[in-house]
Amino acid sequence: MDSTCKPSQTYPPSPTTTGSCVTLNSVGSTKVKSPTDDKSFNVIEHPSSPVTWNGPDDPMNPQDWSSRKKWMTTLVASAVTINATFSSSAPSSATERIIEQFAISSEVSYAVTSVYLLGYVFGPFFFGPGSEMLGRKPVLVVTMCCYTLFILGQIFAPDIQTLLVTRFFSGFFASSPLTIGSAILADIWAGKDRGLPSSIFSGSVFLGPALGPLVGGFVAESSLKWNWIFWVMFIFAGASTFMMILLLPESCAMVLLSKKAKRLRKQAETPEIAKTIYTEHERKEIKMGEVIRLTLYRPFQMLAEEPILVLVTAYMSIVYGLLYALFEAFPIIFMERHGLSSSQNGLIFIGVGIGSTLGAFLNWYLTQNLYVPHYARWKGFPPAEYRLWGAMVGSPALVIGTFWLGWTGNYESISWTVPAVATVMLGFGIFLIFTSFLTYLIDTYLMYSASAFAANTTIRSLVAAAFPLFTVQMFQNLGIGWAASLIGFIALLLAPSPFLFFKYGALIRTKSKFAPCVDLKIAKELEKSKSSV
Repeated sequence: MDSTCKPSQTYPPSPTTTGSCVTLNSVGSTKVKSPTDDKSFNVIEHPSSPVTWNGPDDPMNPQDWSSRKKWMTTLVASAVTINATFSSSAPSSATERIIEQFAISSEVSYAVTSVYLLGYVFGPFFFGPGSEMLGRKPVLVVTMCCYTLFILGQIFAPDIQTLLVTRFFSGFFASSPLTIGSAILADIWAGKDRGLPSSIFSGSVFLGPALGPLVGGFVAESSLKWNWIFWVMFIFAGASTFMMILLLPESCAMVLLSKKAKRLRKQAETPEIAKTIYTEHERKEIKMGEVIRLTLYRPFQMLAEEPILVLVTAYMSIVYGLLYALFEAFPIIFMERHGLSSSQNGLIFIGVGIGSTLGAFLNWYLTQNLYVPHYARWKGFPPAEYRLWGAMVGSPALVIGTFWLGWTGNYESISWTVPAVATVMLGFGIFLIFTSFLTYLIDTYLMYSASAFAANTTIRSLVAAAFPLFTVQMFQNLGIGWAASLIGFIALLLAPSPFLFFKYGALIRTKSKFAPCVDLKIAKELEKSKSSV
């Protein structure tokens, strides 16, 4: 890819992309015996034509599934993600019980959340590429089963070391639905239809952490043993995994086409004909060195060379870290300063959930009205900057919410309801920033978005893992108002990012080695057509 960002092919490209899987449009004709008229069987005309979909309504093609099947798949993927993120925060409400059980300091107890998030750092490097080669569902099933079993290890942990190790591996395997879930949406939804499904899935990423302290607070306040919060996590994980096994279909085009080719080879009249039946993916030699380069080296190469990725990752890391800092800050604000109980403190997280839900609806509205109308004119590739409307609303909201929470929560004379309302603003801002920038990265880097995501996930997970370790000390030493203000000033410094990208993003993309800039190519074609009229 040269520095002028010319697409590798003229528009429209000959491949049809389905998520991150690519199939060819050609259809051949070598006759294959089929016992049924199932439209999923292909007819190939000559040995050089690969197996592909049967036109625009092939029932095997995830992009052509019924709306009901697409929505079921979206909701199942979102539910599993809620479960995975729920476990990240649920034990935070049982911190005092864990300290008593293992006779540890409060500083060590904060690591129970941090090591789980540390597991998020490493998982995406394995599960993203694995789902491309083996399929989305097999990887999800194996990883979610392992995740559930490691929760069982937390229930019976005899010491803090065992608890921390099993928490790390739970987080490692729990990163699977976060990594693969967005790929599933790309598999089944066209870009112009992805607004509401993406909002729902992104909402699940924030709803889980908000539910964790809410449920955990009631469990911790009950007469049940210290480890019952982990029993709740285990039951929830088992139920989610069982539901996923029953209801989640495979959606990766490469894997589905390979299965289709195998079925066709079995139905071939002769072994010679069977040898002519293949998919593009099957003809490509997978070299381990290349896989390692793409999964481990390229993400950090992009992080070193791509200013868009660097600034977006920095902003999202602060936002993600703030979300997990709240789990340690809320007890200081609402329990120590305002006298709420553990269960009442957990209820405060409803505000974050409400804010995220409002953000999801606004993001969908903005997508439908400010992005989708441009889809046809730009031949399916509107400028990536059109994804930033939500972040332009969310960035001021985050700044306001942070200062509001800190300075109204700092004084006992102010009712606890005032800082509680600020959590709605925080959830609203966090969701819009997070979702807008994720979709911005997809539209900016297209076929390289998986590498961009890997780099982004690694850094923001590291930052999020670090935040709980110093949040309590920061709020105790600086005071609630100034500690929140420190985060607020950082958010204020980064707040112009979506506005700057909206104005200068296209110019920055032209200097990128990894941004295809398809919209700029289309813009030139539109200019040529105007001048020729």
